[in-house]
Amino acid sequence: MNCARHGSQPVRGRPRAAVASASAARAYAVAVVRDQWETPYRRAPEGALVDLRLVVSELVSNALRHGGGLTGFDARPEAVGVRVVVRDASDRVPEAVVAPGGFPEGDEHLERTAPGGYGWPLIHRLARDIHVERLPEGGKAVSALIPLTVSRED
Repeated sequence: MNCARHGSQPVRGRPRAAVASASAARAYAVAVVRDQWETPYRRAPEGALVDLRLVVSELVSNALRHGGGLTGFDARPEAVGVRVVVRDASDRVPEAVVAPGGFPEGDEHLERTAPGGYGWPLIHRLARDIHVERLPEGGKAVSALIPLTVSRED
C-alpha cells in the first residue's frame, strides 16, 4: 500500500459518478467495464467482475461506515483492468495491513466486540496499486486497480 500522494495520475480532475451506495457504485463500475474496457476481442472473466464488485463494495462501505460518508466515486479503464477511486470525508488513513492479503487470526480477533477487520485485507488481496491520498479540501481518496486480465494462482 502506498499512503503517499498518488504518484502517477492525480485522482482529482475527473468527473465523479453520482453514486450514494455500494450497489450503485458496483453497477457503475461494471458498466465502465462493459462500455469502455471490453472490446469484441477482450472480455472480462466473470471471476474478475466478482473481484471488482467485492473491492468496490468494501471501499464504498468503508467510506460510509468509517470515513464520514461517501463524497465521490469514479471508475476508469486502464490497460489491465479498472481503477476505482472512492472519496470520503475523513482524513484518517486506514491502518496498514501487516502482510497484504493477510487476514486477522487468533482468538483475540474472534473475541473483539467490534465487527470487521476483513475488508482492508480483502482489498489488498484482490486489487493492485492501492493508494490513499489526503485531499487538500479535506477527506481522502482511496484508489485501487482491479485487474481484469490476470488470473490468480492462490
